[in-house]
Amino acid sequence: MITREEIADLLDHPVYDGEGNKIGDAKHVFFDDATGRPEWVSVRTGLFGSTESFVPIRDASVVRDHIEVPYRKDQVKGAPNVDVDAGGHLSETEEHRLYDYYGINWDSVLSEAERAGDDRGPQGPGTADAAGAAGAAGTAGRSDAAGAAGGTGEAGTAGTAGTPGRTGAPDRRGMRADDAMTRSEERMRVGVERHEVGRARLRKYVVTEEVEQTVPVRHEEVRVEREPITDANRDQALSGPEISEAEHEVTLHEERAVVETETVPVERVRLTTEEHIENETVRGRVRKERIEAETESGADDDTRRGGRGRQ
Repeated sequence: MITREEIADLLDHPVYDGEGNKIGDAKHVFFDDATGRPEWVSVRTGLFGSTESFVPIRDASVVRDHIEVPYRKDQVKGAPNVDVDAGGHLSETEEHRLYDYYGINWDSVLSEAERAGDDRGPQGPGTADAAGAAGAAGTAGRSDAAGAAGGTGEAGTAGTAGTPGRTGAPDRRGMRADDAMTRSEERMRVGVERHEVGRARLRKYVVTEEVEQTVPVRHEEVRVEREPITDANRDQALSGPEISEAEHEVTLHEERAVVETETVPVERVRLTTEEHIENETVRGRVRKERIEAETESGADDDTRRGGRGRQ
């Protein structure tokens, strides 16, 4: 179990589930009014840390510089939304709803609160009060439970336990010991996450194309040539018999186109990636605290005048 002394070192540190997955960062720790022990931790989740989810801290442990909780990341992100803006305090109904979501027996929680009440006087069912980055030292508690821990005046640290409040005493959580208020505001931090958006691959396949090419081919044809008898060829012409039959044969040739194929490398192809940078505008909402001052002056009730200023 995480002790009160470890709280200051846990705020703004990572929170992991039992499988080693980061859920978010611890932002606030809530103490039980009856037992005074750390009961809940709010974890800021989401792409830009825009939401906070509540996780029971009773079974959590500190491992080096982070917190490990025995709940899955998706289970924590799906926890019921709880509005704790009004005073940073979990109501009994909200806490009951969270216990049911995480499967924690509400009767066992009440038993622990009752046992703590036996040592600290009559008290009602414990509810959780917050100690967080923007809190201040709490001094006055509630009429039905002991005062819970407030934060210190500095962001990111947890305060010490407050003293039990008187019945009907005004709630002064948020006031420092020197009567000064701490005004806080949220700052938007924008980051980027790398996601896989697609895949590209090279695939080689074979296609058959018709190729046409013109080449010259030659062939032989018969041509009959006649020449008259002259003194130059008379002896050759009269060398044979005067009257006879004869035959002469000539072989004809032609060229034909022959197609052959050979495989030759023509190019090398590979896939590469290029990074292109473009600007993207991100919008979000941040909350800021405002401090309003009221003054009253006058001699009696009939002539009282008031002034108000805002910062």
